[in-house]
Amino acid sequence: MAASMAGHVLRQLGASSLLGRNKGAQVTTRRWLNLQEYQSKKLMADNGVTVQRFFVADSAGEALEAAKRLKAREIVLKAQILAGGRGKGVFDSGLKGGVHLTKDPNKVEVLTKQMIGYHLSTKQTPQGGVKVNKVMVAEALDISRETYLAILMDRACNGPVLVGSPQGGVDIEEVAEKTPELIFKEEIDIFDGIQDNQTLRMADNLGFKGPLRQQAADQIKRLYQLFLKVDATQVEVNPFGETPEGQVVCFDAKINFDDNAQFRQKEIFAMDDTSETDPIESEAAKYDLKYIGMDGNIACFVNGAGLAMATCDIIDLHGGKPANFLDLGGGVQESQVYQAFKLLTADPKVEAILINIFGGIVNCAIIANGITKACRELELKVPLVVRLEGTNVNEAKRILKESGLPITSANDLDDAARKAVASIRKK
Repeated sequence: MAASMAGHVLRQLGASSLLGRNKGAQVTTRRWLNLQEYQSKKLMADNGVTVQRFFVADSAGEALEAAKRLKAREIVLKAQILAGGRGKGVFDSGLKGGVHLTKDPNKVEVLTKQMIGYHLSTKQTPQGGVKVNKVMVAEALDISRETYLAILMDRACNGPVLVGSPQGGVDIEEVAEKTPELIFKEEIDIFDGIQDNQTLRMADNLGFKGPLRQQAADQIKRLYQLFLKVDATQVEVNPFGETPEGQVVCFDAKINFDDNAQFRQKEIFAMDDTSETDPIESEAAKYDLKYIGMDGNIACFVNGAGLAMATCDIIDLHGGKPANFLDLGGGVQESQVYQAFKLLTADPKVEAILINIFGGIVNCAIIANGITKACRELELKVPLVVRLEGTNVNEAKRILKESGLPITSANDLDDAARKAVASIRKK
């Protein structure tokens, strides 16, 4: 799957990054639903979008059989991991590159033996790389010209935006920075849908000529229909290219999905590949908890993404390092608080826990009851600092005070961070 290259374009459109503010901790790769490249391409093919013919294999023998079945002049073999930069990656088997071209089906078998079961390291993988379990065996097509195309949900426009550039196959952020005049945008009315004049105008801006112009416009319309059908927040195709034979093809794609639409997209969410996900993150998702692992030792237990980022930042400011980013969300229940504690205490890196809750729609008393229950049943052995504010906070403070548990209360976020950092230094 292609790494998302729309960051700069998204910023141009008014979107902002959720993470990346905290410089004192290394954040592990965060994702909700993410599909492997072959899964995205199957979705596209099933919805009338033109992609290369391909098969998926999880053994060298299957890869060889797939290569023979394709009967292609040339074959491209691609390791399937949820990270970009595969072509320049390195396997711990010694093989260089997670993407290979060959005209010999037997070479596919040899290469696959050095891919499956081994770890591939790229600029976007964690240290040590990611284990490859599958490869995609596809028909290699010549590309005579590469363009870039994406459909994005943009709040500033109150709906989808079509973004394209005739400069495809490269880092679109660099294009947007150095030659912004080569970035074209079409705002789509969410009620009226994408219009023929918009798809044709984008085809013109991307440089498709003659019969390719209408073909490109048709592909853009099909991509938009897919975008709506699967509740996507982004469909990014790079390159959106043409072949010497006169065919418009989506050569590589990334699809991001709205996780709030899971109830409507059960089949797609069932395809979620969690093999590369932090096991704690996967477990947290079962209880509607949003978890991101970091490399510190102070667990952060908060409600709301903004508060979580602020908590991580202020821990760093006082000389500590956050071990995670765990967001309870708004509709939290006592059982979720208990499960959150189980997750945090199971992490061997955690040497202290900081709870920072602002009760707007969250009842602080529910949090307090969950905290005391978890502390008793899990026999908490690391320091616990709690800062509560908002709805029913006085009752919550009473519950904590009368629990008899070794809980350190804090008056505000700064006080909480100082006490959490100090609790580790005393050990």
